[in-house]
Amino acid sequence: MDTPLTRPNSALHWQTTRFALDLSQPKVMGIVNLTPDSFSDGGQHAETAQALRHAEQLLRDGADILDIGAESTRPGSVVVPMAQELARLAPFLREAVRWQVPISVDTYKPEVMQAVLDAGVDIINDIWALRQPGAEQVVAAHPSCGVCLMHMHRDPQTMQIETMAGDVLREVESFLHARMHALLDAGVGAARLVLDPGIGFGKTVAQNFQLLAQQADLLHLGRPVLAGWSRKSALGAALAHDGQVPEPAQRQAASVAAALLAVQRGASVVRVHDVKDTVDALKIWQAMNQNARPH
Repeated sequence: MDTPLTRPNSALHWQTTRFALDLSQPKVMGIVNLTPDSFSDGGQHAETAQALRHAEQLLRDGADILDIGAESTRPGSVVVPMAQELARLAPFLREAVRWQVPISVDTYKPEVMQAVLDAGVDIINDIWALRQPGAEQVVAAHPSCGVCLMHMHRDPQTMQIETMAGDVLREVESFLHARMHALLDAGVGAARLVLDPGIGFGKTVAQNFQLLAQQADLLHLGRPVLAGWSRKSALGAALAHDGQVPEPAQRQAASVAAALLAVQRGASVVRVHDVKDTVDALKIWQAMNQNARPH
């Protein structure tokens, strides 16, 4: 059951380039993949026109934020050259930044960060938590962009070959604390920072679910939590029957359930493929909370 102890401070907001996002109620971040090889929907929206139509549909479905990715970070993924990543992003962003909705770009390359921020993007969502040389400086030099700092064990090419050992919660908490304070020391305002425990990025199935169960402990860091469970392999493992693991697109209900559980444990932002179903589930959760006590 949701309690005040598992919700972040209602006064929290996320400062981004153009928007101060009110996080007193959870926000839904809709995923737009401009890649041919993403684990869930690779190739479906690789063409700019397709991607724009998909993004418009996500907004109609209730997405609060759009998260645009032009390089897959699935386990074993191939690194995309910077020029190719920018070539995928540029035509989409030229149109999308005119929509007056928060736009996030999922990238770890500082040159790409600089280019998309120059184009007016609101948020940098970095799986490396700005650890690539020059990335921290790009964000620190920007006056107001938002940033999501994510925990990742090793790198996308090797993270599931040798997964984490030890107490996953303490490791993730310590990492996020260190990265958050590195940004604060670099002059980035706390209101610009959101933290992501990195579900699936070098964790075992059990460790992912431990992070979900104990996610509220991360709220002690003082910044909002973003949860990205959508269609992840841990959900497939939990759903497996007679040795058959459902494909990513068949994990829709499980993804919505995980998003709702993450929100109950304090997540302020959920990053999802299935926007409409997630929005509907959150409306039911909010209706319950509004009527939990007699007026």
